[in-house]
Amino acid sequence: MNERNFHLAFLAIAIVGLIAGLLSPLLHWQAEANLIWSVATVPIIVALAVSIIRDFLIGRVGVDAIALVSMATAVAMGQPLAGVVVAIMYTGGNVLEDYARGKAERDLKSLRDRTPRVAHKWIGEELVDIGVDDVAIGDHLLVRAGELLPVDGYLLDPHASIDESTVTGEPLPVTRGSGDLLRSGTVNAGEAFRFRASAAASQSTYAGIIRMVEAAQTAKSPFIRVADRFALFLLPFTLIVAGAAWWLSGDKIRALAVLVVATPCPLILAAPVAFISGVSRAAREGILMKGSAALEALAQIRTAIFDKTGTLTEGGARLTNFETVPDIEPDEALRLLASLEQASHHVLAETLIELVRGKGLTLSHPTNVREFRGSGIEGVVDGRHIRAGSRTLVLGDGPVPGWAKAGVASAAEHSALAIYVSIDGRLSAFIQMADAIRKDAPAALKHLRAAGISRIIMVTGDDAKAANVVAATLKLDDVLSDRTPAEKVAAVEAEQARQPSMMVGDGINDAPALAAASVGVAMGARGATASSEAADVVILVDRVDRVADAFAISLRTRRIALQSIVVGLALSGIAMIVAAFGYITPVAGALLQEVIDIAVILNALRALQGPGPKTPTPDALLRLEEPVRAQSMER
Repeated sequence: MNERNFHLAFLAIAIVGLIAGLLSPLLHWQAEANLIWSVATVPIIVALAVSIIRDFLIGRVGVDAIALVSMATAVAMGQPLAGVVVAIMYTGGNVLEDYARGKAERDLKSLRDRTPRVAHKWIGEELVDIGVDDVAIGDHLLVRAGELLPVDGYLLDPHASIDESTVTGEPLPVTRGSGDLLRSGTVNAGEAFRFRASAAASQSTYAGIIRMVEAAQTAKSPFIRVADRFALFLLPFTLIVAGAAWWLSGDKIRALAVLVVATPCPLILAAPVAFISGVSRAAREGILMKGSAALEALAQIRTAIFDKTGTLTEGGARLTNFETVPDIEPDEALRLLASLEQASHHVLAETLIELVRGKGLTLSHPTNVREFRGSGIEGVVDGRHIRAGSRTLVLGDGPVPGWAKAGVASAAEHSALAIYVSIDGRLSAFIQMADAIRKDAPAALKHLRAAGISRIIMVTGDDAKAANVVAATLKLDDVLSDRTPAEKVAAVEAEQARQPSMMVGDGINDAPALAAASVGVAMGARGATASSEAADVVILVDRVDRVADAFAISLRTRRIALQSIVVGLALSGIAMIVAAFGYITPVAGALLQEVIDIAVILNALRALQGPGPKTPTPDALLRLEEPVRAQSMER
């Protein structure tokens, strides 16, 4: 029988004993009532004593020692009714905590149970079923309709409909295009598709989430440990008050009443219930807290440090300006360019291709293609010679035509990516692409400041010009650019020397800084596995405003836990004084303490509910937009 079943059994024994003792007068067992209550209480006393001794031998003292003293004293003084009421109160608290932990364990079991077991692998023209642990990077796999993706990988077919709710919390399926990264644990919501494995099962997203949930269940909040240590002071204080009441009044029943009302269930239950509720509350918003310790640490943060690319910005290039020579239709120029880009390996090629497809334009097949690595590409499309890339490649030493000068100046001012396009030897189009600031970033930073974050800075590996544009737009307190991963760690450590700091990032290069911060927050929806596993908090939805929501939830949870403990102990303290003066009997004291416990627990459970996110999704964010990984290079 496991510990949880023992707790249920002891609670049942105490309740049955209480009821049987109360009914004994009706059965003419008046003399047997005290015996029944004593018999129901003694097993709980023995079990609790064994538990306390076991904890003491490993150097741990808990507040439940007072519950042991009160029950044992009640039985010894011939007041077993008070003892059995305390027993119900104590075992009921254990069962409640077991239920909360059991729910977390059931959630974890549910995660494990739905872990993919089999993958469909293409071997030549034959489709073979293999164990998911046998999938290797580079394997071509098939996912049928309704099946879970067994590993992370890149889509090979033109498009796929994916239900990502298990990973990101987003309820609606999203459409992914060829070359997009797909996450394990998500579900194929459309037709069968092919993809190429990019990670082994153990290193894929779903396995990482399970590991993070397991870590969350074993972490214990420092706040809860402080509550345990408080027992070292509460136990002797209670014994002194009880002893003084007995000595001054000569009435040992007063001492028992003091012990009964001092049973510190508010201290035992309030913090665990509140923090478990807070972690569950965060999970509903797509925020994975790695245990109560992470949630409490987050509540103490006063400085927020953000990475730029993929965290405060979209992490992918967007077309911000497109100009053409007056005698060429913009859509035709864009179509010719995208047709040529089909043969390119450049990271921005897919962005242009998808843009043209979104306009309903038909792409042509490019010929005589020649790619200049780091500079651009040229080829023939529909009989026209197209060259696209850097100014040097397209214009050489030639001047910029008047129609393009404003666009070129704008690209330089905003440190945007500039693409020059010539058609049949003449500059015909100019494209400006930039990594746009996330739509939810301004609101996220505003809510962080309102909640108590006094300093917000950005640490990035990007150049100063691009970083300063973002910093000025978002009104950051400071910006540190051109930083290597090691320099990011140094920056985090310097900020922490001032006040508790959190680091928010999404890339592999952010992992060391996330680990170094008081609290590391990983943008896990499209970030690297390394950053998610190094972090204390993982945002599973692709929204930076969830960082502000996580901070707000942590503050509210800690406030509720502290409120529950302080109010509960204050009420118990008042009850101790009243009991010491003889105004409360042991039985009445036990019932009063039960009322206090219920009130404290109900208050702690408020952390499970709470208001909705402070950063509601704008209409423009109701669907996830797939980012294109941008690189800060000029073509």
